[in-house]
Amino acid sequence: MAAIANKHKESIAGKYYVDDQCIDCDLCRETAPSNFTRSDEGGYSYVYKQASSPEEEAQCKEAMEGCPVEAIGNDGQ
Repeated sequence: MAAIANKHKESIAGKYYVDDQCIDCDLCRETAPSNFTRSDEGGYSYVYKQASSPEEEAQCKEAMEGCPVEAIGNDGQ
């Protein structure tokens, strides 16, 4: 389960975040490309844009549920 205390500093403030468990598998970036991107230096994904439409919300939720290491969190905002 993702821990907000361990979220990557690049993750923009808001509902979704990625923590330090990320293994850079690319699933979130493929599932929700408008919201997740990769840190080339760090080798992990992070949220660069919070969901702003029902479609993006559904994609972020799908990415969170599909994350193999549960590195994506939803803080309930």
